[in-house]
Amino acid sequence: MGDQRRSSIRVEQVQKSYAGRMVVDVDELVLGDVPIEGLLGPNGAGKTTLMRMVMNSVSPDAGRITLNSSDGSTTTLSSLPTHKMAHHGVVKSTQVITDFDQLTILDSMLLAVATTGHEFPVRPGAERSLMSANEDEIRSYLERFGFADATAIAMSAGEKKLLDILRCLLLKPSILLLDEPTAGLPDEVTAKVLEVIRELAADGTSVVIVEHDLDVIWELCDEVTFMAEGRVLMKDDPASIRANATVIEKYLGAGHG
Repeated sequence: MGDQRRSSIRVEQVQKSYAGRMVVDVDELVLGDVPIEGLLGPNGAGKTTLMRMVMNSVSPDAGRITLNSSDGSTTTLSSLPTHKMAHHGVVKSTQVITDFDQLTILDSMLLAVATTGHEFPVRPGAERSLMSANEDEIRSYLERFGFADATAIAMSAGEKKLLDILRCLLLKPSILLLDEPTAGLPDEVTAKVLEVIRELAADGTSVVIVEHDLDVIWELCDEVTFMAEGRVLMKDDPASIRANATVIEKYLGAGHG
């Protein structure tokens, strides 16, 4: 399905400053026009702030962010409340690990696919119908990632991060923003996460990933946007980004080969 039209996000004249310091200043940028795009840059480059502005959990001081959906429609994301984003197919993982301490692994995943009608405990059979509709996919993910007991509560930071990613996948987004998805995960789990991301992108989801593990960026991404000091300095294929003198100076360091 490589020739299919993908959803993408257009960032135009977007600025954000804190205490007089400009942290994002992007004239024009399109995210998601390739299957998997990396967002790279040194600490403080504005990557996470830009992703949060896409989700409107942080409001831009100026500019406009729009979603160009695969069906040809256009939505102004910068005027939507954050909780409406998933309805339009835009989903973001969390950089800081969060989870519901008293929810089982299974309930945590069911919550991701719950509609308004399923969220009332007084509705008999709601959870059964929700499980029935999503059981195969949920069980497949639990088995694939080694969650042996779905009635247990996720305890480790790695399990909670993984559950956050799986909840994002269950929403079947048209655009998935991933903020350091492999941080803190063991190598074998990271490999499985990357495999799932590739499958999702092959099925038509546009994936944008912020990741400090450069091996993940070079291996996974079709294109990379490099930011520094709030600005987009270049956007190119991974090999060209990796060889660029500015990237080496500002991010990779001298002696990188």
